[in-house]
Amino acid sequence: MIETKAANPADADPLQAWLAAEREVTARLTGGAGPGVARREQVAGMSGLEVMQAMLRGELPYAPIARTLDFQLIEVEKGRALFQGTPGPGHLNPLGTVHGGWYATLLDSALGCAVHTCMPVGRAYTTAELSVNLVRAIPLNLARVRAEGKVIHCGRQLATADARLYGPDGTLFAHATTTCLVFELRG
Repeated sequence: MIETKAANPADADPLQAWLAAEREVTARLTGGAGPGVARREQVAGMSGLEVMQAMLRGELPYAPIARTLDFQLIEVEKGRALFQGTPGPGHLNPLGTVHGGWYATLLDSALGCAVHTCMPVGRAYTTAELSVNLVRAIPLNLARVRAEGKVIHCGRQLATADARLYGPDGTLFAHATTTCLVFELRG
């Protein structure tokens, strides 16, 4: 007898899976710390990955810019961060297309947070270089896009990562790279 796997509706419509993941994260964040900046004592003794995971659970505040630009962290693991965003009328340039700064900010968030997941306790980073390539305009009727950042290298002084911004059907809208300076946090 051949066993068949039950059809998963998300397999047929990735957007529905994306929206379900977003609802789940939004519920945690709404009931959690909300937007803001974590205090030093809240993150003391935590690795970058632990900080990002606590943020995703709603235990630490998430970046206020996520509300401003309508995107949010969806998943994190060591060396990877996934953000999801909703391009809207407030993100348009004077020509009526999604502003390149919106693409860049979403990609920069994915890149930086991916690097953050690789920081050991007592280490931090800052962006030294960001390169963004826009390859296609985001249609105004597109419900969501995702930016996935992945670390390429993380050393004691430098970290590099790349990211892709894409739609539910896999269409690539932009890609980016970053170089980050890694340094020791001082008390």
